[in-house]
Amino acid sequence: MLKILLVEDNKQVADIIFEYFEALDYELDYAATGTLGLKLAEQHTFDVIILDVMLPGIDGIGVCQALRANGNDTPIIMLTARDTQQDELLGLSTGADDYIVKPFDLTLLDARVNALHRRAQQRLFSSNELVIGPLKLKRDEHLVYREEQLIKLNPSCYKILLCLMSNYPNVVTKSTIEDVLWPDDLPDQDILRKHIYLLRSNLNQHFESEMIITIPKVGYKLNVE
Repeated sequence: MLKILLVEDNKQVADIIFEYFEALDYELDYAATGTLGLKLAEQHTFDVIILDVMLPGIDGIGVCQALRANGNDTPIIMLTARDTQQDELLGLSTGADDYIVKPFDLTLLDARVNALHRRAQQRLFSSNELVIGPLKLKRDEHLVYREEQLIKLNPSCYKILLCLMSNYPNVVTKSTIEDVLWPDDLPDQDILRKHIYLLRSNLNQHFESEMIITIPKVGYKLNVE
């Protein structure tokens, strides 16, 4: 399920986008000002940000510039009512990934959102480092960090975390993780539960928030809020 931040001061436009995307089972957060949008983008993790250019407070260009200056590389789609090449170049030059002129087709917006998300995932998982929220995993060195603190994991816990991070933000089924750990011979006992317990203990040591959520009768997913 994609998590989207919509920053749009036109309530009618925002309502239409919300209704369309929520019907597709996307999770949306909303800000009517650039100031609030910037705050939400800095405090939470989103798959894509849909950002209007003309906003009260900080405008969309300013929000985009601030996020990129702070190292936030969340894909951004700019929305604008101004259809000029100069406006488009301005938006893209400040760090936006795509640009859509109002009025627009919602199916086109959906396609652009998914295309940007796929592109971001490909960049993320083709590199040596996986970074999901406060978690960083270095493939070559088999090292894991939470908020830059080294987390020591045994090989099985490392494989489970790699699986969860590679599939984030989706839920990973129990059977998928078992296939990763035991591709040829599945143990008779529920050993996976013990490995999950150990992984949780290691990840949560010295931290308050829980990093792994159990989805009853389905599997597990990362919680990086």
